[in-house]
This record gives sequence, C-alpha cells and structure tokens, in this order.
Amino acid sequence: MAALSAWFWNERFWLPHNVTWADLADPAPGVEYPKAGHLLSALPLALGIFVVRILFERFVARPCASLLHIHAASAYRPAAPNKVLEMVFASITKCPDKRHLDGLSKQLDWDVRKVQRWFRQRRNQEKPSVLIKFCESMWRFTFYLCIFTYGILFLWQSTWFWDTRHCWYHYPYQVLTPGLYTYYVTELAFYWSLMFSQFTDIKRKDFVIMFVHHLATVSLISFSYANNMLRVGSLVMCVHDASDILLEAAKLANYAKYQRICDSLFVVFSAVFFITRLFIFPLWILNSTLFESWEIIGPYPSWWLFNSLLLVLQVLHVIWSYLIAGIAYKAIVRGKLYCLTTQLSENSTFYCLTDNSTFSDRLLAVSKDDRSDVESSSEEEADTNGRGFKMSPPHKEKENGTNGHAVPSKTWSQQIGRHVSKSNRW
Repeated sequence: MAALSAWFWNERFWLPHNVTWADLADPAPGVEYPKAGHLLSALPLALGIFVVRILFERFVARPCASLLHIHAASAYRPAAPNKVLEMVFASITKCPDKRHLDGLSKQLDWDVRKVQRWFRQRRNQEKPSVLIKFCESMWRFTFYLCIFTYGILFLWQSTWFWDTRHCWYHYPYQVLTPGLYTYYVTELAFYWSLMFSQFTDIKRKDFVIMFVHHLATVSLISFSYANNMLRVGSLVMCVHDASDILLEAAKLANYAKYQRICDSLFVVFSAVFFITRLFIFPLWILNSTLFESWEIIGPYPSWWLFNSLLLVLQVLHVIWSYLIAGIAYKAIVRGKLYCLTTQLSENSTFYCLTDNSTFSDRLLAVSKDDRSDVESSSEEEADTNGRGFKMSPPHKEKENGTNGHAVPSKTWSQQIGRHVSKSNRW
C-alpha cells in the first residue's frame, strides 16, 4: 500500500522541478498550504448540503410552486394495469424492440400499436412532475446565485482576479486563505451532494452519464486543489457559474409558464454562455494557464495534464455553442420540431418541442426518449383502444393570463422533461 501511495504522489509528476512535498509540509507559522487531506472535510459538508436541499425544497420551493399554481399531478395518462407487461417493463426492457412487441402482441392478443402505447404511458409514469423539476431548479438556482455572489465578492479582492500572472507567482508556495478554502470546498461538497442525491431522486435515463459527470467534476476540483492550482481553479469555477444562474432562472420561468420572461432569460443566458465560454475562458484563463504559467514556472507533468483537460473543455464549449446557435436559429426561422442537447454542462439528454411552442419551449424541451412519447401523444388522444376508450376532445386554445401568449390548455412547457442542465464546468 505504501508503494502504491508513493507511486501516486510522485513528486516529479505533481510538482515543478526542484520542489518536494517536504518543502510544503512545514510552512512558516501562520501559513497554510493546500493538502489533499483537507478535501475530506467536503464529505460531511456535502451531507449537510444534501439535508439543506431537502429542507429547502420542502419549506421554500414547494410553497413558491404552490403560489405559481404548479402542482404534483402528472400530465400523462397512466398505463392500464397489466402483470405481463409490467414484468417485461421491470425486468427486461422499458423500450421493447420489434421482436418483443410482436411476441407480446401475440401473447396478449393485442395490436402492436396498443402494446407500444402501453409502454409509452408506463415510461411517462416514471417521469418527474413539473413540481419536482421546479423544486430542483429552484434549489440549483439558489445555490448557484449564492456561490457565484460569494465567488465574485472574494475574487474582487484577490490580486489574481485583476492580473492572472499572480496565479503563478511564487507557485507552489501560495498561501491557502480561509476565503479560498471556503469557496473551493463548498463547490466540491455541492458536487458530492449531487452524487448522493442521484440515488434518492427519481431515476432518470441519464443517471450513468450524470454520475460520471459529477465524478469527473469532483476529480478535477480535487486534482487542482492537491496541486495548489486553486487560484486559477477559482477563476474557472466563477466563469462557469455565471451562465448556470441564468439557465436555472429560465427553467423556473418556463415551469411557471412565464414564457416571455423565459424567452428573455434564455436570450441573456445564451449571450452570457457565448461570452464566457468562447471569449473570457480562452482569452483570459487559457492564456494564463498555457502561456503565463509557461513563462513563470515552466511545464511539468501535471501541468501538461491540467492544460490538456482545459483544452478538451474548450473544445466542448465550441461544440455546445455551435449546437445552441444552430438550433436556436432553426427554431426561430423555421418554427419546426428541433432538439437541443442538455450537455450545456454535464448532461447528454436531448430536448424537443413542436412548432406551436414558444421560442424558449423549442430550446428548453423534453428528453430524446420523450420525443417519440410526445410525438405520439396526439395519436393516443385520437385513437380508441381495445377497451373502448373514447376519443379525447381537442384542446381549446386559451389565453395565458401571466404573459399574454395563446397556448393550449396543456402547454408543451408542462411536458418539459429533464432539465437543460447546468453548463459543464471544468
């Protein structure tokens, strides 16, 4: 075990030339350097954040949702009880292929379309309600707003915020201040709490992808802390938090059916996303990590790894920005069914809405798997099934009193699925 630890914490990988762990182990009185052991304090803090989230959603977010007339009732028709199909759904597949559909159709003496419809309705039953999504977004919005405000207030007084060369002066002998420690460990604890909450929240299709994302984020924050790259790391976190606040605010307005506010917020979010990810991040942060650090401290193995990860992140920023811009353009010009990836941060789900939706609805939408469910909803309402259900009457158009848009009685925004997620940090 000692040999493995010595290999992992090899000084020639982690530290610049002529610097050893012993040099950092015994600082002057009153001086503290970052140590990997400090990261353990993020675990109990993450548990505390998780508890605060539960209390916040129960006593703050839900009353706010009630004031906005957002309720827990599902917008989807429940699937009829069927033991055979329920067994297949629970133990074999939730999305049966043609072979399974044909077999079940013969076994139950049902039409194939009726079997497909049952599985659509059963999948819809597991989707989180608008109330749950509203509470989740309100919690994230509150956290991002608080941590971004704290980050700005702290960095405003920091020398490296105004001159990024100070990120590398005297590196790695840079003092760990209480404010920087609080900022870093709180962000780390928040992502640990997101990992915990995945096992208690309603299971979503992107469970594995989101878990990997949170794990990668935790690993990168921990890596920069152990390597004492906290100064530049704090800039990276602040830049990414800026657009997250606006995205969650747009989603809250969308769930509450304030479409004009949602549209405006999404436009502002898009502008902030493009500015922070395509201009500020590469011209301010990457310029410092690649060129200023090379000039001041020179490259070493972990320096190469750190910059490689930041460059990969920048490539993702370009891809996401291109997708957002392209789909927004198509949604505005054509007004047809389009999809937008939720990997604005950590999420790989796709969202879609139809041409009768508003601009923001076309961009904040339901997940890829929900697309077939939503597209088939009109068929489910129009068709009669084997038990003689009557056709549902067409929805009448009515005026949305909150924003003046004419929308169906069950708006597309009520069917919005998994959130357009927080834009990928790191």
